[in-house]
Formats: sequence, structure tokens, C-alpha cells
Amino acid sequence: MIHGTLWPVGNSSDMACIEEKLMGVFCMSYDLAVWEGKVPSTDDELAEAFERNMVFLDCEPAPEPTPRIRAYVDALLARWPDLSFDGENDSPWSDWPLIGNAAGPVIYFGMVYDRAEEVSAFAAQLAKDLGLVCLDPQLEALRP
Repeated sequence: MIHGTLWPVGNSSDMACIEEKLMGVFCMSYDLAVWEGKVPSTDDELAEAFERNMVFLDCEPAPEPTPRIRAYVDALLARWPDLSFDGENDSPWSDWPLIGNAAGPVIYFGMVYDRAEEVSAFAAQLAKDLGLVCLDPQLEALRP
């Protein structure tokens, strides 16, 4: 089973989480993987598509995000701001910049766990609206 990543959170507790991380305590994020392609119809196809797309994230240098993935990220950022440490922050993202989690036809990104229900529902519906595939690694299932 694939689980959420350990990363600082991006809300009003972000600095506390970073301090905790430095002291050895980690904050969980809730992750989604979104990519271009045909919607898998079986678990095997889903696993294969996930693995195939994750390869893009390991490339050095990473390929530029495709226009569709960039449009997806832009729409997410139009709804919620990117994470910032220069004052009050209402960002649900677990790291920044959000576009930094994208490579080629895929983005694998996290959100703070306490806002995961709202944010993941919006992100999954947006992916569907844009003709993208959205995988919830915590559920090991497609969304929505």
C-alpha cells in the first residue's frame, strides 16, 4: 500500500510542523497523483499507469510539465494560493512551489491532512473536468 509522504504542512501550523520536523517529529500529508492518459479499467492497468508516470518524477532534469498539467496546477492555485512562509497562509499544499511536483504528463502532490477531504475532492473533480486521471494512493483507487 502506498501512503502519504512526510512533509511540513502549509497552513497556520506550518512553522510549528517544520520545528517539529527538525526535532524528529513528522507531519503527514495526503497525496494525489494526477496524469494524462486513458483511465485504467483494471487494478493491473492502474498499477502499470502509476508506475509508468512516476518515472517522469525521477528524471534528472525533470521534463517540463505539459500544458494540460500546467493548466491543472494553475487552476488549483487559482482556488488556493501556493505555500508561502511570508505571513498568514491559507494554502492547503504540503510543499512549494506546487508546480515543482509536476514533470511531463504527471503531478504527484500533497496537501495538509486536516484539509484533505475538501481539497482532494476539488482536485479530483478538477482532474476529471480536464480529462486527467486522478489516483488516491491512500485508497489505492481512482478518484472521484
